Amino acid sequence: MALMEVPITQFRRKLFDIVNRAFEGDEVWVTHKGRRFRIVPEHQSGNRLSRITPLDVINPKASGVDDDSLQ
Repeated sequence: MALMEVPITQFRRKLFDIVNRAFEGDEVWVTHKGRRFRIVPEHQSGNRLSRITPLDVINPKASGVDDDSLQ
């Protein structure tokens, strides 16, 4: 997790990039008129690996299926 602090003008120019970094877990602060605002996702989604949907895979060798029956 990285810390990122940007002025409001840079935030406007790179809005989507900065929001994506916050979504990926970086700590993002925006400064405007001497005040700081932190951008955080509403729900923490974890890392990208935690959002992967598991895939059920059948191994014919482990399930007792003969190779001849697959032809």
